[in-house]
Amino acid sequence: MTTVLVLQGPNLNLVGTREPEIYGRESLDEIHAGIGARAGELGLDVTFFQSNHEGALIDRLHQRDFDVAIVNAGGLTHTSVALRDALLAVQRPFIEVHLSDPSRREAFRRVNFLHDIALESIVGQGARGYQLALETIAARFRSAP
Repeated sequence: MTTVLVLQGPNLNLVGTREPEIYGRESLDEIHAGIGARAGELGLDVTFFQSNHEGALIDRLHQRDFDVAIVNAGGLTHTSVALRDALLAVQRPFIEVHLSDPSRREAFRRVNFLHDIALESIVGQGARGYQLALETIAARFRSAP
């Protein structure tokens, strides 16, 4: 079974209450429940990790106990060479997901340290973006019966 790590960066613990007009009204727990249900339907094993600390996210990646990741790095997308280096170092494919479309927001959000190393970037789809990422993973990585 393909193991998927859903890695959530800084401030995503506030989803549902933080700027709901941008990020939606679903809480992170609700989003994770939806991801878990869809992963089960697709035959994927999923684990979740959220931190507001860059080093904790990097340490979690270093465990290498997953086959593929879904990464919403939040604001670290635009600032963290260290997170980029960790994603390259662990040699695991990942799909980048953003609830909003950073390229349509403030100019500083147009800098993206992860886009060019991600298998795919799914932006501006809200929580549905995670479902799309799972479907891509199931299609690309599922073991044949």
